[in-house]
This record gives sequence, structure tokens and C-alpha cells, in this order.
Amino acid sequence: MESVMEVYLASVQASGTELSLSDLVFEADIIVQLTLYLLIIMSVVCWAIIFRKWFQVRRAARLSARFLDLFWKSKRLDAVYEKTGLYRKSPVAAVFKAGYQELAKITAGGGKGDDAGPNLERSLRRAASVEATTLERYVTFLATTGSTAPFIGLFGTVWGILRAFQKLGTAEVASIQVVGPDISHALIATAAGLAAAIPAVMAYNYFNSSIKVIVTEMDNFSYDFLNIVKRHLK
Repeated sequence: MESVMEVYLASVQASGTELSLSDLVFEADIIVQLTLYLLIIMSVVCWAIIFRKWFQVRRAARLSARFLDLFWKSKRLDAVYEKTGLYRKSPVAAVFKAGYQELAKITAGGGKGDDAGPNLERSLRRAASVEATTLERYVTFLATTGSTAPFIGLFGTVWGILRAFQKLGTAEVASIQVVGPDISHALIATAAGLAAAIPAVMAYNYFNSSIKVIVTEMDNFSYDFLNIVKRHLK
């Protein structure tokens, strides 16, 4: 059995009228149009976030790996600190920089390992939290779009079907030509909601897992750095 959309397309083609997606959008009810515009805006914002975060997370992972290689190959912390400027976009390098600066304050005041531990640990934890927040910025919008866009599209679908039944109830002759346009507008709203939600959910899951890996690297580095400092200050 042919679907409602197929019947409507056949009727439009039989009437000699050329159908396009833009025609369907511009001929839609104002509520359906606002729904579509909202979904388009959400989709555009999501794709902007996706491209920006992809480069940011990829760069952070690459530079962090390079910094860790430098750190474990170096024998002096001050030599590593001098090269942190080359890894400004590395979260792990930022954690090391904050820890080294706190360590310099502690050693300048004559602190020992037992006294330096809590202050240094707080400094490392604070720096890691700042870097994690930077990485996670705007990612929650992807989750919001993924969870709400289908329902927004469903709202447009319900409204379009409601309009179709209203016209069907007032029409003298019930035919697909009467309700076809409104039903097609409703289906477009559903498709737009899914088109906005699916990439957003996929990107959110990818970025969420990638950021967790970087956060784990920062935590592990903080523990290692803290242990190294404690051994040298005793």
C-alpha cells in the first residue's frame, strides 16, 4: 500500500505542479515553520560545536601525548617547564605548569614533602578541573539537542496532522489533495528533528569518551607528579 506522502506526490505530479522541499516549507503553517527554523538553528549550532570540538580534542590529545613523552624523557623539571610554552593547548602541560609554579612557591618558603603535599595536590586538582571544564564547554548542548530535537519535531508533526484533520472535517469532499500538504509538512518536521538529533547524539558520545580519556591522563599525571615531588622533598 502506498504511503500518504507517496499518494500526495503522485497527486501533485498528476496536477502538473512541480514539488520541492522549499515549497513545502514556505507553504507550511506558521507553527510548523517556526518548528523547522528552530531545528535548523539547533542543527547549525551543533555542527559548529562538532567541528570546533573535534579540532580542540584532537589537538589536546596529540599535544598531551607529546608533552608526556617529553616529561618522562627529561631529567629536570625546570627544563620541562621552560618548554611548556610549546604545549599551550595541552591539558596535561597546563596541569604540570600549575603544579610546578606551586612547587616553586613551596620550595622558596622552605617547605618539606609532608607540608607541600596538600597544597600541591589542590593546585594540581584545580588545574585539572579548569582544563576539564574547558574541554566540556558546549558539549552539553549536543546532549540537549539530541534529547529534545525529536520531541520538537514530533510537536511539528502533531500540529501538522491536527491541521490536516481540521481541513478534512470542513472540506465538502474528503480527498488526499485536502490533507496531503499538511501531512507532508508534518513528516518534514519529524525528519528535521531526527536530522538534528542523530549527529548530535553521536558527536556527544564521541566527545564524552575522548574527554574522559584526557581527564584520566591528567589525573594519572597528577598522581605521578605528586609522588615524584614528595620523594625529592623528603
